[in-house]
Amino acid sequence: MSHKTFNIKSPEKEIVAHLVEKIDNLTKPKGSLGRLEELAIQIGSIQQTLTPTLTHPFHIVFGGDHGITAEGVSYSPAEVTPQMVFNFVEGGAGINFLARQHHIEMKIVDSGINYDFNGLEQLIDMKVRKGTRNYLHEAAVTREEFDLCIERGAQVVKDCHEAGCNIISFGEMGIGNTSSSSMWMTCFTQIPLDLCVGAGSGFDSEGVKRKYSILKQALENYKGDGSVIDILSYFGGYEMLMAVGGMLQAAELNMVILIDGFIMTNCILAASRLYPEVLEYAIYGHQGDEAGHKLVLDYLEAKPLLNFGLRLGEGTGAVCAYPLVDSAVRMINEMSTFKKASVTKYF
Repeated sequence: MSHKTFNIKSPEKEIVAHLVEKIDNLTKPKGSLGRLEELAIQIGSIQQTLTPTLTHPFHIVFGGDHGITAEGVSYSPAEVTPQMVFNFVEGGAGINFLARQHHIEMKIVDSGINYDFNGLEQLIDMKVRKGTRNYLHEAAVTREEFDLCIERGAQVVKDCHEAGCNIISFGEMGIGNTSSSSMWMTCFTQIPLDLCVGAGSGFDSEGVKRKYSILKQALENYKGDGSVIDILSYFGGYEMLMAVGGMLQAAELNMVILIDGFIMTNCILAASRLYPEVLEYAIYGHQGDEAGHKLVLDYLEAKPLLNFGLRLGEGTGAVCAYPLVDSAVRMINEMSTFKKASVTKYF
């Protein structure tokens, strides 16, 4: 199987001056709607229009298990992954009420969960394997599996796009995936591993130290070639790699990508190591409480919209931020100009 390629271009910049001019002539002091103005410019630029729209938003949750959990790197037991998938399907998780509140359609994808769901109707079966291998001892994901994950993540996004979606967000469910995110983060940013490792789903300081010790050993054991794909495969998770493929496909299709917390921020970081232009399509929903999240956001020069102390995952921070993105689009489309409203410019 050959490595899937994407055609991702930076949005044309010529329209930016026209977007700025339109926003500056709305009935408000120049710059007074702050980040909403910045968002409107970014979305107008992505869509190459002075009247951007948000249509049929989707939120995709990818689920996968991680072999490294055998080493005790997570506070939560591995059986929580399939248990939470049933909760998603039944509509009882944190992400469910938020998606309902903001009229966002959800897709739940089994990327590689260590469980037989036996034809669970609401679950999209894209299982690569029942959990990754343990990267303390070997690569978590083979090259063939890497290619499969990128392809499958891209396909889910294509399906959303064909349903009319032009703004998409991603979440994850996978006990142990903060560990994999920390490994990607240190490898791609050179930020020391101890600053990338946090409490995950609930470790105390002693638990974090044990987690760091195991991950440090895994990093020392790594004897790969240091290439982007090798690092992604060695330390990655199936659900994380499908999110990377989804993000790259979304950018190719000129979709707005709403980024969630620590894990999804590391997924967009990883995606950018393959195609740097993907970052221009990203809006960062929030800064979470996981220790390394602020550091990786700062590295990406990202400006998160919210800081609510969230650390749930599932994509909750991205979906919480959706109304602000909606507000930006409403601003540029629904506010009157000074001329139309017969208001004297007052700045």
